[in-house]
This record gives sequence, structure tokens and C-alpha cells, in this order.
Amino acid sequence: MHPAFLYLPGERLSQSELSAARIDGHVVEMGDAYVPADLVEGPDVRASSIAALIRSGTAASHQTAAWVHGAGDAPPAVHHVKRSTDRRIRLGASSRLVFHDTVLPATDIAMIGGVAVSRPVRTMLDLATTLHRDPRVLAWMDRLALVFPGVADAAADALREVRRVPGSRAGLSALRRVSLRRR
Repeated sequence: MHPAFLYLPGERLSQSELSAARIDGHVVEMGDAYVPADLVEGPDVRASSIAALIRSGTAASHQTAAWVHGAGDAPPAVHHVKRSTDRRIRLGASSRLVFHDTVLPATDIAMIGGVAVSRPVRTMLDLATTLHRDPRVLAWMDRLALVFPGVADAAADALREVRRVPGSRAGLSALRRVSLRRR
């Protein structure tokens, strides 16, 4: 997506000007930014709208990655990022961002709209292993499975290959249910 179509509050236009343009129907909210109302919403637009939150050395993951891939209409209330580099990263505390300090392998990362995002299978895997702590991720799993029909089975296969992962039993069970609902 060309940056000219992305309006971040305070850059070219103030928040009040963007709000007025939204009321007039010229722009719509997309994540943390505004885009022209007639712009087709795709993964690149969604990723570009949260680019300021995804710092170097991190990648969008969990619910954030699911939303970027097209699962759901609205972004998650709190965004999730994972470390994508071997070196430790210090992120400032933010009520809008959850930082998962486990390394996301380069093979599980896709660049979308200039932003590092976990691939759909890895996103589903992360959501499944989070389910035992946060049952709200099940809705994101269902939506991601609608966009990518075979992703639940692929994530289940990947989860069977790893050992000693917290939440793997509950995650496998949920992946089976999600997969059966999509058949």
C-alpha cells in the first residue's frame, strides 16, 4: 500500500481533522490510522495501519496477525507481538501491546505491507497454545479458519511435532473442533 493513502493522526492531519473527514465519509478508521473510504481493505492496508506498533526485531502475532490476515473486521483491543530476533529486546510498557518474548523463526514470518507478521499456520498455532489462558482467542481461531480453510489441520500437525509446550493438549483439542466445524 502506498503511504500516501495512510493517514496517521498528527502527521499530515490532526486527530480532529481526521475525525471530521471520517464524519464526512472521506476516510475510515483502520487500526491506528485512517484510510480513504473507497480503498480496498486488504492485509497490506491492515498491516500498514499498525506499523508504528511493530518495532524492529518484532513481528505481529496472535490476534494481531490473525486480524492482519483477514480474520475479523475490527482489530483486537490489545495487539500482540513476538520477538523475531535472537537478541533480547526491551519494549516500553504499553497497555495497548502484549510482548511475547519467545523467538519467532524467520520461516514463520511474512512481510506484509512492510510489516513483519507471523504466517497463518504459526498464528493459528500461537492462538491454540494460548487458549488455556485466554478462551477469547477461540473466536480468532474460528475466523482465521474461515479465511484459510486448511490452517487448523496444518497447525495441529505442527503442534504434534513440538514437545513440552504449555497448553498443547487444550490447543490440539480446539484445533480438532475448529477443523471439524469447517468441513
